[in-house]
Amino acid sequence: MNGVEQTLIGGVSGGTAILLPALGELIGERAGVINLGTEGAMLAGALGAYAMTESSGVIWYGIIAGMLAGAVVGLAHSWITVRRGGDQIASGLLLWFLALGVTSVFGTEFVGTAITPLSNIAIPGLHSIPWVGVILFDQNILVYAGYVLVAVIWFVFYRTRVGLILRATGERPEVVAATGGKPQLVQIVAVTIGACLGGLGGAQLSIGYVGNWFNDMTSGYGFVAVAVVLFAAWRPVRVLGGAYLFGIVLAAASVLQAHGVSVNQYLLDALPYLVTLLALAVFARRGRSETPEALTRSLSRSG
Repeated sequence: MNGVEQTLIGGVSGGTAILLPALGELIGERAGVINLGTEGAMLAGALGAYAMTESSGVIWYGIIAGMLAGAVVGLAHSWITVRRGGDQIASGLLLWFLALGVTSVFGTEFVGTAITPLSNIAIPGLHSIPWVGVILFDQNILVYAGYVLVAVIWFVFYRTRVGLILRATGERPEVVAATGGKPQLVQIVAVTIGACLGGLGGAQLSIGYVGNWFNDMTSGYGFVAVAVVLFAAWRPVRVLGGAYLFGIVLAAASVLQAHGVSVNQYLLDALPYLVTLLALAVFARRGRSETPEALTRSLSRSG
């Protein structure tokens, strides 16, 4: 396997750890709530998934635990911001710090241990497609879940009444309320589901991609997920592309290191974040007109 294939395979696997929380953040922002606590949801999910898997030996228990841990963070954020009217930016950041502290305390006993990560499953037929097959269709179950979720979220957003209510809540919640809807309930559910996917992204990182736990292992991935939603202009398919772009650059840095390329390690580590900043600079202005109106008002109040 050459370096290009290694980079692309790692890019899809590592990019899924960004894709899942980015899709979750997309759901919440479409309802009009930004959650910078996505980083905290990922941390909680990563530790919850790893701890449950290491303790029980059942990796599916770990996946469920990761999702539930993320959902708790999302529920707390939605209660503070939607029910209590708290500042969305402040709440998200404080929940991130809280999750960082809690996972550092309870995760100490798992530092230095290792588990067998999720096994790859080669999809019959598709796996045999030249070049593309081994990259896209010989991955673990959470990578395939990412593919499915992009399609499902797109369909729900644009082809169902649930998606219409969700998007309407993100634009004009007062209009939804005037027609008998419950915009606060929609926002709470959307943010909680979104953070649940953030926890799933953390699970992909700890038990799907890395196979171990260390403190602050998400390294800002949750904030990258929020940025991906921004420069993807709140569109599911573009979120997929942005997440995999980050994953490919991240994998490229690792492949270069493995091949002994004499580039400063800290520069290689910073490369994925530099690419994200460049993408924001290039694409964020184009997507600004598509920002959900309720989200714009919320951010204006926070500023």
